[in-house]
Amino acid sequence: MSLPLKKTSALAALVFLGAWTASFSAQAARCGSGPGGFETWKREFADEAESRGIGQAGISALMNTHYNAPTISADRGQKSFHLSLDQFLAKRGGSAIVARGRALKQSQAALFSSIQQRYGVPPGPLLAIWGMETGFGAVHGNQHALSAVATLAYDCRRSDYFADQLYAALTLVDRGALSPNARGSMHGEIGQTQFLPKNILNYGGGGNLDNSAAALYATANFLQAHGWRAGGGYQPGESNFGAIQAWNAATVYQRAIAQIGRQIDGGSE
Repeated sequence: MSLPLKKTSALAALVFLGAWTASFSAQAARCGSGPGGFETWKREFADEAESRGIGQAGISALMNTHYNAPTISADRGQKSFHLSLDQFLAKRGGSAIVARGRALKQSQAALFSSIQQRYGVPPGPLLAIWGMETGFGAVHGNQHALSAVATLAYDCRRSDYFADQLYAALTLVDRGALSPNARGSMHGEIGQTQFLPKNILNYGGGGNLDNSAAALYATANFLQAHGWRAGGGYQPGESNFGAIQAWNAATVYQRAIAQIGRQIDGGSE
């Protein structure tokens, strides 16, 4: 038996309103601005992750994460990226990176030759990134990496971007390629050159990026995938500078990598 037209229209409107409200509520639950909603958000994210094929190891790792307040503070306070190039290089130890980079270029010449033959990336920019990111492996970060990524996936500022990073991290945990207790930097970057989980998945080759050779190969792979071509220049305005821009969005960081790399590769001071 059919319902009268007016009642049908009213019922349809109520169904639509209910669906819209549920959708809105689900969307609202996907991000927050403080620790209060994090546990609820984790349970909802876990349901979605499971529906996307994340296994029990990944789900368990997610449920063991915590809201990481230092990550939020760091994400809001990246003041060094607003410095001039000279100020940034002084703050980040540019001259020390150049000196150490030149020494490593000589002592690990076979490694860098192999990387360049495979990916077309010379030693300079790789050493500049390695030195800038972790001081050539001296400082990897001491944050619980999954908690850092989960916190940023929950936080409304860049929730979509870091939700993708979190799915990648949970996939890596499922595959046994990432420890649920891995330590990293404030945004969840991991390894000698500080890869986010999605980049580990796409360019890391399943290797241990705490190993310097594996990390450098992965970094060159990333640069090549983002347009690096053998023999091209990598200073601002040159053909390979775009690959450096893909590595980090901060203009002063990009220019620092280009300048340090040039000095390591034997260019002018």
